Amino acid sequence: MKYWLLKTEPEIWSWQQQVESGNRGAEWNGVRNFQATKNLRRMKLGDKCFFYHTGQNKSIVGIVKVTKEAFLDRSDKTQKFVSIMVRALYPLKREVGLLEIKKNKDFKDFSLVKQNRLSVIRVNLKYWKKICKMGRV
Repeated sequence: MKYWLLKTEPEIWSWQQQVESGNRGAEWNGVRNFQATKNLRRMKLGDKCFFYHTGQNKSIVGIVKVTKEAFLDRSDKTQKFVSIMVRALYPLKREVGLLEIKKNKDFKDFSLVKQNRLSVIRVNLKYWKKICKMGRV
């Protein structure tokens, strides 16, 4: 199993909307960056992802699971980009904010800190465990 981080603006797709999509889950679409798309293509069934709210309150709020691997994003007229399906697993008991992560020297090489504009990020097991601990999961 691999671990990832998916960013979304809560005004466009929030944690609550993800939860309300139920067991059927929701399509994660609209990614228009080639590096992020490459990461979506690498995702496998059962991989887990942090659900990250961007915008004013930048923080990791929950965990989702990949339920369908990459397929063509129907919202992309060029047919170059892909979507995946994800289902909400559970919220973090305590949101983990970007500022908190940036202040922690253990995260100096974390992609969220180094490539903060990328919307789909690979998370290594070391960072996954640390964030889960911080979020009381």
